Amino acid sequence: MRIPLLSIFVLIGLALQSYGQDRDSVRVKRVFTTKNIGAMASPKIDGIMEDEAWGLVEWAGDFIEFQPDTGTAPTEQTLMKILYDDKNLYVGFKCYQKDPSTIERRLGRRDTFPGDWVEINIDSYNDDRTAFSFTASSSGVKSDEFVSNNDNFDTSWNPIWFLSTHVDADGWTAEIRIPLSQLRFSNAQEQVWGLQATRRYFNNEERSLWQAVDANPPGWVSEFGELQGLIGLVPQKQLEIQPYTLTQLDSYEAEDGNPFRDGQDSKLAAGLDAKIGITNDLTLDLTINPDFGQVDADPGAIALDGFEIFFQERRPFFVENKSVFDYGIGGGPDNLFFSRRIGRTPQGSTTANSDLGEYEDIPNFTTILGAAKFSGKTQNGWTIGLLESVTAKEYAEVALDTRTEVINGLPVIGNERKEIVEPLTNYLVARAQKDFNERNSYVGGIFTATNRQLEADLDFLHKAAYTGGIDFKHNWKNRTYYMEGVFTFSKVLGSELAIEETQRSITHLFQRSDASHVSVDPTRTSLSGTGGRFEIGKGGGGNWRYSAGAFWKSPELELNDIGFLRQADDLRQYANIRRVFNQPTSWFRQANFSTEISTAFDFEGNYNRIQYEINGFINFKNNSLIDFGAAHKPRIFVNAFLRGGPRWRYNEENFWYFFFGTDSRKKFSIIAGTVNSQATQNNFSFYNYELRFNYQPINSLSISLNTEYSQNPSRTQYVSEQNFGNQPRYILGAIDQETLSTTLRLNYNLNPNLSLQYYGQPFIFKAKFSDFNYVVNATSENIDNRVSWYSEEQLQFNNGSYEVDEDLNGTVDYSFNDPDFAFVQFRSNLVLRWEYIPGSEIFLVWSQGITGSGDVNNSFGSIINNQLLNQKANNTFLLKATYRFNL
Repeated sequence: MRIPLLSIFVLIGLALQSYGQDRDSVRVKRVFTTKNIGAMASPKIDGIMEDEAWGLVEWAGDFIEFQPDTGTAPTEQTLMKILYDDKNLYVGFKCYQKDPSTIERRLGRRDTFPGDWVEINIDSYNDDRTAFSFTASSSGVKSDEFVSNNDNFDTSWNPIWFLSTHVDADGWTAEIRIPLSQLRFSNAQEQVWGLQATRRYFNNEERSLWQAVDANPPGWVSEFGELQGLIGLVPQKQLEIQPYTLTQLDSYEAEDGNPFRDGQDSKLAAGLDAKIGITNDLTLDLTINPDFGQVDADPGAIALDGFEIFFQERRPFFVENKSVFDYGIGGGPDNLFFSRRIGRTPQGSTTANSDLGEYEDIPNFTTILGAAKFSGKTQNGWTIGLLESVTAKEYAEVALDTRTEVINGLPVIGNERKEIVEPLTNYLVARAQKDFNERNSYVGGIFTATNRQLEADLDFLHKAAYTGGIDFKHNWKNRTYYMEGVFTFSKVLGSELAIEETQRSITHLFQRSDASHVSVDPTRTSLSGTGGRFEIGKGGGGNWRYSAGAFWKSPELELNDIGFLRQADDLRQYANIRRVFNQPTSWFRQANFSTEISTAFDFEGNYNRIQYEINGFINFKNNSLIDFGAAHKPRIFVNAFLRGGPRWRYNEENFWYFFFGTDSRKKFSIIAGTVNSQATQNNFSFYNYELRFNYQPINSLSISLNTEYSQNPSRTQYVSEQNFGNQPRYILGAIDQETLSTTLRLNYNLNPNLSLQYYGQPFIFKAKFSDFNYVVNATSENIDNRVSWYSEEQLQFNNGSYEVDEDLNGTVDYSFNDPDFAFVQFRSNLVLRWEYIPGSEIFLVWSQGITGSGDVNNSFGSIINNQLLNQKANNTFLLKATYRFNL
């Protein structure tokens, strides 16, 4: 166990070194003073800034370049003014530009940050961790973000605010009105807020700041200056109600005899979203019968390893302010809260019998009856989040073939029925964090609960599931150094069937034949597990960054009722170091290089993995870039490869990647690259090629095309488990695996509030098997000793399956289905969005989809022609209107 000790010594060494460092000098914060406009008329938001009220304050300037040449004078200077009254904050920017014709006025949808822009960040809590960000492009496009954890920008936040811009002989101006109801702050008589302003000068891809920041800051919000002069400010309790109405028509190819597929469906629906300010800094969000019809479809994906594919949340109610509820435990997307569990596809099945001519109709999603989210941050440093949601019972319908009247000579009676496929379920998530130590540290906790009202035939689900945890982070020496930790626990309860299925799931695999520390107990009705993470490192100051840490997930840890967990029984350690170059030279603007080592064990003590990796990134003077890296994996053992069988050893692997991109500011830009991986003895390979085009022929139109092709051949792809005598037989095969996908996005903006967006993606996956073999020694270093290949005499293909006469006695010992398959999918979305007044929108949506199978022996061109172009698509036409009452 020398590798774990190495990581422990690295952690101790980092801690000792960081405490021994000299304290960095504290940067002097700038102060911006604002004034109340009093009885004066409020400024008219027209971008011209000739109103009398603007004369109450002087222009503030002296912006300092941040990128690429930190601390120098910017190419063009920027001025700023801030005023306020009882209801609003007013911000004015004057952006000088010697030649106004060079101002880049590209259009885009909200939150796209096109062309030249200016931005104001407001830390109204003055907590050095959170901020509200408002960005104004020279073309009038609005972008807004909520900043959490000092530098985590979340574009899902969509407040109501007002913007107008204007171009004149000196450059361009932006005039902004932000209702105070959209901000959160204390009720103190005199307040100080954190403040930062940023300008993007497009021509030079240059960023300049009002408050100067070091080239390698330890965070973003903690480096703000101060906004003073806020006297007698009255917090505004937010009250917004947004009802919607929706009409939808679905058309598809009718199926003869299927009563549920007659070629057309329609619906009319209504719902409500509300945002209520309980206090000036805590908000209650409500949704009743939410609709997410205008949300983009998930990209095409196939996983042959048996694990669930993680897809990002896209639904607005759950995306907004999601950082409050985030609780990652290390290792990719694993998290105690994964909001896509709420409203998931029903997990049950029906008793429909196709031999009797029965068809089933199972809902695609579970109905969300309602959801409420209480969140915010108090003036004394408490971050609070509480989410409650109830999903409905879902029933599938079973009906007889409409062409069938008699079965086996007898009339069919009672041929229509409903069967429950998802129970009534309650989801609860509670989250809290408390700042202390002058906002340099925090301690937090989380608790989640899933409770189901189980009925007949649903006892394979957990009746209840609970998770919880404690997390902390401590920064010191001006946030240059940090240490953070997470601890979590889980407990699931259910029937013996439900708990046994959990033990046997690919996340746990207690039935592994060579594992002595876990085993399936069919009498258990609960499971309890733990997980956690600890990390220490240097995150700011100077040119070096480093960290070391470890995380674990015990065998019984289970999060998948309301969270996401790929695999339990995992213990990993890592250490990395990175050198950043943020001061430009004669040939690059910025660059960084890093190296990392990581190891993996399971809770039996098996040493499963070690990996050495290097990475680099260079942004050249002409704004082109390269991104590259390589890794060496001398040891790879996988517990889940044989789906309950013994640990499997892969051959030693090496991989590398390289990507090149041209200047993204140009009308036409590209990013091209490849990922290449190769194992010894030709055990497996991976070749991936990607080409992305971005083209903006005019300011109002942008087109992007991303094409990706990959090959992933392997001599030992899992196929099936069969029995030979009294022994399990794990069957593998050589696979020729190919994937082709192309994603087209087109955005046309008539103005900042009216846009047309198209998204389309064909996705094709082919997997063809040959050279079948079976496992004889799963952990052998040599692949020839790890498996044994079937001879032609042992294997016979017959009527869609392979029959195996392993002992060559003339009798079939076992068989397995032909694993060859091809998957074809096309998804598209055409959305016309009109924000006719701030916060109120009309969506006109046309979605189209095709899903099918193909012949693995055909070329991609033949599959596209036969399965995509010649197949009738499913079409959805949707009209949705919302109106946002801001009371």
